[in-house]
Amino acid sequence: MSKTNQGNFLEDFRLGQVIRHATPRTVTEGDVALYTALYGSRFASHSSAKFAVAIGLAEKGRAPVDDLLAFHIVFGKTVPDISLNAVANLGYAAGRFGVPVFPGDTLSAISTVIGIKENSNRQTGVVYVRTTGLNQRGETVLEYIRWVMVRKRDPNATLAETLVPELPAAVAAADLILPAELQLERYDTILAGSPYLWDDYAPGERIDHVDGSTIEEAEHMMATRLWQNTARVHFNQFTEGQGRFGRRLIYGGHIISLARALSFNGLGNAFKLVAINGGRHANPTFAGDTIFAWSEVLEKIEIAGRTDVGALRLRLIATRDRPCADFPLFADNGRDTDPAVVLDFDYTVLIPRRKG
Repeated sequence: MSKTNQGNFLEDFRLGQVIRHATPRTVTEGDVALYTALYGSRFASHSSAKFAVAIGLAEKGRAPVDDLLAFHIVFGKTVPDISLNAVANLGYAAGRFGVPVFPGDTLSAISTVIGIKENSNRQTGVVYVRTTGLNQRGETVLEYIRWVMVRKRDPNATLAETLVPELPAAVAAADLILPAELQLERYDTILAGSPYLWDDYAPGERIDHVDGSTIEEAEHMMATRLWQNTARVHFNQFTEGQGRFGRRLIYGGHIISLARALSFNGLGNAFKLVAINGGRHANPTFAGDTIFAWSEVLEKIEIAGRTDVGALRLRLIATRDRPCADFPLFADNGRDTDPAVVLDFDYTVLIPRRKG
């Protein structure tokens, strides 16, 4: 009997199945430094302990880690059980960030299968899971739904159950979780690097983030290992060299973090993620691609009982080898996604409001 983990294939999943993922991961200051080295994120609340203390986000004088760093760690826990045999990670929905994560916290993950559907080719199908990331106290740091195209072990196998779950278009304003001690009276826009606050944005506004970031082979490989992501498509050139593209695919979360870091130029005060409303990886990316990004403001959200902070629902588009001055999204036919677009990500952030 083989003692190695071959991962789950489509026919191994069952509706309602609960999977406790292995290898809890303790977050360290080294993770924070590596995250900055990989993506160059400059949001002040994660960069400066003093800044975090001033706005009530700190714990024992320490700044919280970047919200997406926590996302990557939780996501990585799920890969050996959910997407080791994946063809592609297709999308996200209903994501909420809970209590902040600090160096020293230990994160673990648990997933529940909420949907399964076989594709017409009978070679693959789609699995929907709801994943919850927990800290060492059992507090939720993150929850989200994702769906993944997974190979079948046996094309002739029949699935016991089929269900495509209904997914919300966005996380409702009433369901957004704000850090308990958050107070923005002492928020310093000069130190944060941008004068633009919640009041300065309007629905429908588009922002070209201008800068680009080229992905190096060593960087995406380091990120894949850092998040303990064991999906072969990201790290095994021996097998991927014989595959469809002839090379390793970049982990999709790597693109999310690069695009989020690029968005600082235009959204420098969007200091905290509170929701992942939806998203998809529209096209693959590879080492050597240069990532650009632009954002559209989808919605301005009032926070009940708060006059110091509001929320923006944003659509973040990332492209490869194409600057975004003309806000690329659709191909010439107006329907299909432009082949340069690699990420279409719908998320909600907190941003300070003007005083008075």
